[in-house]
Amino acid sequence: MKKAQRALSRKQKGSANRDKARARVARAHVRVADARREFHHQLSTRLVRDNQAIAVEDLCVKGLARTRLAKSVHDAGWAQFVAMLAYKAARYGRTLVKTNRFEPTSQVCSACGAKDGPKPLHVREWTCQACGTVLDRDVNAAVNIGRAAGLAVSACGAQVRRAPVPARRGEAGTHPKRPTQPVGKQAGIPGPQAREDVNSATAAPSPGAGSGWCPRRSG
Repeated sequence: MKKAQRALSRKQKGSANRDKARARVARAHVRVADARREFHHQLSTRLVRDNQAIAVEDLCVKGLARTRLAKSVHDAGWAQFVAMLAYKAARYGRTLVKTNRFEPTSQVCSACGAKDGPKPLHVREWTCQACGTVLDRDVNAAVNIGRAAGLAVSACGAQVRRAPVPARRGEAGTHPKRPTQPVGKQAGIPGPQAREDVNSATAAPSPGAGSGWCPRRSG
């Protein structure tokens, strides 16, 4: 996309080459949007299938788009991803909870609950000043989001994903009930008995069939 946009900026306005370059940029945008949408579908489907309850943070996307992270925020497509989670969770009977955007999830220690203050984005691990626990920024925020949503989440850093749960009766069957009638009868194809009757009716026996009689020419 970057290469196509640079080529477009070098073309003369109103020329045929500029129209071709603009079409190439449009196709590049479509490919990127398709790839993002496919990733969102795969990730949201996997989360809905593996978990009975999902907690997300209600981010202010418009506010983040006015910062220096605007390009990354728009490229992530957070609103589209949450919308997919919402309708898939409603379809499969899962629970989707949105926590408050003002919840200090990355500032509170998930082990002791002490608030350690804001931290710059380049700090991915930090040590709690109250209990001395070394915390991963993303894992700690995920645990705090789960607790704020009212979900029981372990803060020991173990596997957060729950054990596999048997699918419901409505989810297990993906194909409709098989028809009781044969496929040939549904398509209007006559059965074996009908074909035999048709053959016997159309093929009339010859006068001397089975007796060895053969007509001879007179004279």
